Amino acid sequence: MPRDSYQEGLNSLREDVLYMSEIVLERLRLGLDALEQKDEEMAREVIEGDHEINQLYLDLEQDCIDLLALQQPVASDLRFIAASFKIITDLERIGDLATNLGEYSLTAERDVFPEVDIQDVADVTIEMVENAMEAYSDQDADQCYTIADIDDEVDERCEAASETVVRDLIEREIDADSSEAEIEQLMADVSRLLLTIRDIERVGDHAVNIAARTLYMVENDDDLIY
Repeated sequence: MPRDSYQEGLNSLREDVLYMSEIVLERLRLGLDALEQKDEEMAREVIEGDHEINQLYLDLEQDCIDLLALQQPVASDLRFIAASFKIITDLERIGDLATNLGEYSLTAERDVFPEVDIQDVADVTIEMVENAMEAYSDQDADQCYTIADIDDEVDERCEAASETVVRDLIEREIDADSSEAEIEQLMADVSRLLLTIRDIERVGDHAVNIAARTLYMVENDDDLIY
């Protein structure tokens, strides 16, 4: 592969990884909107669009393999390709989490715990992913540490939200006249909410993974990789 073509390949990989992140974030926002609004059309769009993200992942995976096999890069180029490969894996998994949110919204009938603000925490995790991809694009090592610090706060908020749901369920007085179907629906709603909290927390974890690989790419520093 001629050197000019090789450099073009590296530039194209970076641009395509950033494009994939835009698609994934779009799906994630749509999944959250579908869940908040209980909108079946939005939910179907997220679920049916997952194949596009999977195909992007496969295409970029092949691009990484081609660059590694044909050019045998060293030093910073090798770290860039390796980091990009790991980052698209995290992006693909965020896409899967967005699909989960779309699927949850299809069975969501009501807000059983309105005091638990899922959307507010979700907005923070979306911003984490956006900032992680900006750090990747700008090769900004400082931003990577900031993202890791924010994730600690997200973990605490998600844990508190889950505890609130479980505590309120235990303390809730179920009407003696409630049918078995109504009780089953309540338990399904609680399970869905706990799964939603878990998945939002995982989005933050993937943002940290992206930041960690970016830090390694920029400074050959594996401090955030765990």
